[in-house]
Amino acid sequence: MNCAMCGIHACKNGLKNAPKNCPSLEEDIEKIKELYKSEENYSIAKVSAKLSTQYGRTRIEETIDFANQCGYKKIGLAFCSALANEAKIIDKVFTYNDFETVSIMCKVGGVSKEIVGLEKSTNPMCNPITQAEFLNKAETDFNVVIGLCVGHDSLFIKYSKAPVTVLAVKDRVLAHNPLGAVYLADTFYKKILFPPKD
Repeated sequence: MNCAMCGIHACKNGLKNAPKNCPSLEEDIEKIKELYKSEENYSIAKVSAKLSTQYGRTRIEETIDFANQCGYKKIGLAFCSALANEAKIIDKVFTYNDFETVSIMCKVGGVSKEIVGLEKSTNPMCNPITQAEFLNKAETDFNVVIGLCVGHDSLFIKYSKAPVTVLAVKDRVLAHNPLGAVYLADTFYKKILFPPKD
């Protein structure tokens, strides 16, 4: 199974000419489809399927539409300290659009890096588990990740009780647009993404 390298993508066309190793042909698909019948999964999947065909909107507009159509009222914002200014604007956008917001920064608690076996420094480590637990305590309906580091976002998503979406990912080099490197993978970034092997 390697959908990224498939040249057919038969799943988009009713499985015509699907290769033998296509995961769409697995028996588990029917069992997995049953999971869409739970109330929360059904609502999220239905709204997402509807919105995915509407183009010409930014990610934040789409997030607002999604939250409205799912009936979410209380939005949690889990943000990186490096994007504090952006988080303030995003908070204003959500509150202007009649959502209640709860926001929490990554350095919450001022936890020393010693807790994970690193040398103590003046800069506390990011604390995504606490971010998730505080938003759980606030009983948010939907949580939005804003620029958490790779791995920190994983822990936040793992511990969040509410559904999560990522509004922005951190990429300090490419102005938080990580696909920039992908689009330049055959040119400028080729030697960086595909370094010579010994």
